Amino acid sequence: MAEPWEPTAFKGRVDGVLRAFVAREADHLAAVDPVLGPVAEQVEAAVADGKRLRAAFCYWGWRAAGQPDSDALVRAAASMELVHAAAVVHDDLVDDSALRHGRPTAHVALRAAVRRRPRAVAAARSLAMLVGDLLMALAGELFTTSGLPAAYLARARPLWTVLARELVAGECLDILRTGAEPDTAASLKVIRYKTAKYTVEHPLLIGGALAGADGRLGEGYRAYGLPLGEAFQLRDDLLGLFGDPGRTGKANADDVRAHRPTALLAETWRLADEAERERLRALLGRRDLDADGLDAVREVMRRLGAPDRVEDMIGARVGTALAALHELDVPAHAATALTALAHTATDRST
Repeated sequence: MAEPWEPTAFKGRVDGVLRAFVAREADHLAAVDPVLGPVAEQVEAAVADGKRLRAAFCYWGWRAAGQPDSDALVRAAASMELVHAAAVVHDDLVDDSALRHGRPTAHVALRAAVRRRPRAVAAARSLAMLVGDLLMALAGELFTTSGLPAAYLARARPLWTVLARELVAGECLDILRTGAEPDTAASLKVIRYKTAKYTVEHPLLIGGALAGADGRLGEGYRAYGLPLGEAFQLRDDLLGLFGDPGRTGKANADDVRAHRPTALLAETWRLADEAERERLRALLGRRDLDADGLDAVREVMRRLGAPDRVEDMIGARVGTALAALHELDVPAHAATALTALAHTATDRST
């Protein structure tokens, strides 16, 4: 009988892998020159927190294909968290976000290292960009040195190119759509490529490829993973504006101040009349937006029922994902774990 899924124990395994691996790499970086110490600290800080969902989806992509538990596979799955860490550092830089997990983001924290230098803010941003680049390179290193057989790794390697391409495409779409007139279809495409695919779909597919999953199972992973990944980001959009900053670790006003292309804003815009759109135009994209301005945006959203509409979108996508999962011919313990992960990814307050 298969062992039950224990998320806390799994997270501990992944945390152990990540912290040991990244600490060693940070030490190598700092050994080049002591002045690199603050940069090395940010490399380590990038993996200090996280739910480890991406590693979990990779792990269950492997297990659902019939493979047993494996420490080497856990190391390979942990590489998905380094992809996420790289994406977060770059995303915070692009969005000019000041907080993540309640702490200064990399480009803000690194200002202390260059505060006496010309153009210190730009220099700190450049350092953060390089931290993100290093984290992505380390993701590939951890994956290839995981201990899995070379033939297994070769099956999954092409998926890394797709993951990187689609992640970059999503980030570019986010930049290009920021400040544009809100549009729900365009917003959903942004979240699909920027977050959904690398959060659920690609980790599942990589885990499955490592395990030798056939094409039919891979298609099932896509049918489950893509809508669930979209639901994950839709929840993130709601928490970004209506969540408790003490729990989310992020500022509520970021999306409004930056006029980001969230589905929540797009649904608000779609439902708004001209007077309400004029009110939104006066508030969106204002870097000096205060608490009253943020409350005014929330009030418009609530009055139009946009948060409820996004909740409906989340529910529909979770339902689609679970229906696809139920069609898959996978071991019962894997189906149970993937069902639990679907709820963990979307029923959350952080």
